[in-house]
Amino acid sequence: MALFVARHQHEAESCPAKDPEMGRMLLGHVSEENAARYGISIQGEAVIQGQHTMYMILDAEDSGKVEEFMAPFAQAGSVEVLPATHCATVVERAGC
Repeated sequence: MALFVARHQHEAESCPAKDPEMGRMLLGHVSEENAARYGISIQGEAVIQGQHTMYMILDAEDSGKVEEFMAPFAQAGSVEVLPATHCATVVERAGC
C-alpha cells in the first residue's frame, strides 16, 4: 500500500453540503466501508473551516484508485492527488 493526500476544493456557491441529499451521499462515500470497496483505507480527513477545502490521507494500491474514489468530488470542484510519506519514513531515510 502507498500513502496519498487527496485535496478537494470548491467554490462556496457550489458547496455540496448545501444540498442535504448530496451531503448525505458524500458522507456515505467517504465512509470506511465504501472506501474499502475501492481498496482504500482512510487514515484521516478534515475540512478547512471557511475555505471549502477538504484533505484526506489515504492508503491505496496506487494513485488511480484514489482518483477513482475522489471522482464524485471532481463534479463540484478540483481534486488533487499527491503521493505522500509518513514522517517517520522521511526521518529514517535521512539517517537521523
